Amino acid sequence: MNLRFWLLISTLFVFLSSCQNEETDLIDTPIILNDNVEIYDEEKISMDYVLAIENGSKNAYLLNKQGNKIKEWSFEDNLGNDLEILPDGRLLGMFKVDNPIFSFGGYGGIVKILNNEGEVEWEFEYASENYIAHHDVEMLPNGNVIFLVWEKIDMETLEGLGIQSDVEIYPESLIEVNPTTNQIVWEWHSIDHMIQDVSPSASNYGNISQNPQLINFNYLIEDNGDNWHANGIDVDTDKDVIYISVNYYNEVWVIDHSTTTLEAMSNNGGNYNKGGNLIYRFGNPSTYNNSFGEQLFNRNHFPNLIEGNKPGSGNILIYENGVDESQSTIYELEIPESFSLLPETNNEPQIVWSFTNENLFFSRLSGAVRLNNGNTLICEGDYGFWETTTENGIAWKYNGQGINFWRCYGYEIDSPEILNLNL
Repeated sequence: MNLRFWLLISTLFVFLSSCQNEETDLIDTPIILNDNVEIYDEEKISMDYVLAIENGSKNAYLLNKQGNKIKEWSFEDNLGNDLEILPDGRLLGMFKVDNPIFSFGGYGGIVKILNNEGEVEWEFEYASENYIAHHDVEMLPNGNVIFLVWEKIDMETLEGLGIQSDVEIYPESLIEVNPTTNQIVWEWHSIDHMIQDVSPSASNYGNISQNPQLINFNYLIEDNGDNWHANGIDVDTDKDVIYISVNYYNEVWVIDHSTTTLEAMSNNGGNYNKGGNLIYRFGNPSTYNNSFGEQLFNRNHFPNLIEGNKPGSGNILIYENGVDESQSTIYELEIPESFSLLPETNNEPQIVWSFTNENLFFSRLSGAVRLNNGNTLICEGDYGFWETTTENGIAWKYNGQGINFWRCYGYEIDSPEILNLNL
């Protein structure tokens, strides 16, 4: 009787242990929640909200990790790409003007600040036959707004500058506006910082490899004049510098924002005493005929500085589209504490971390941001969103079901941005 009793107890113990192991395995295995959320690993996920920005549409929404839309916005005008939630709960975005005189993919023309319901509080139109705002916009700590601009350079000016082009070109500029006064308070123009080695009679003639701080405007000539197609900016307020993603040059430029507008036109002044020249650049040394260092980018989007107490603070994230290889990669790069840009030197930053996957690829759009728990939130423009761990595991995947997304941003549930939305 005792033997049968203990055999029964042993069998029951094995059965319960097996059930417990099965339950543990289920918890450890990422699950599919619905048609949108294809991977959901509750133990590894960062339970924040995701701002999903539909590319060029009138729609944006806030998602939770279960894939539910907890707030939606519909706008009167189509987005000209970027949209962010400000700490006070308002929105800052780039929107498209009607019937622009000229445009390329990612054009905008109107910058707006909206209340948390999407109603316009301020707008600034920057579009004419000679210039148009495009792609990206940022708010500075002083409340000013800075954004990318294409400006048209006519054929006569090009000839005098030694630029080899059969069409007018549209180089990159930055404009900073005070929303209180609508006054332009600072500007930077890449045309002021060029070099070329084909026309000795022009004032900007020089040795390209010996002047990495200058931009070789003849490096690439596109048939439509959009030779650079910058697509993203980020501001390091501590160093007072601006990162510009220059897509067609496969690199990132860094310029000094501490200059005056006059200094930004020159090669001296500002905290770095370089004026508006590049104080750093990375991603493609061949743009300045540098044989040292390897090209890292093959089209790139969104230079995103990791800030605050987030793991990797001070480093920068880049979405490398990988057009030629049909394979996208997210890089985390260590930005030098002191910027150094020297000729005949490897000026490229160190790779700290990277992520790729055989299913990760889009030739346009896209980006990545670091979350507070160390995970990285990725926007794959034609798919949706990934959340990856520091060990390159996949904690979350959201399928947008055919929607193209510009970017996504992660917001902690108790962050000022979310609390001031009054959800």
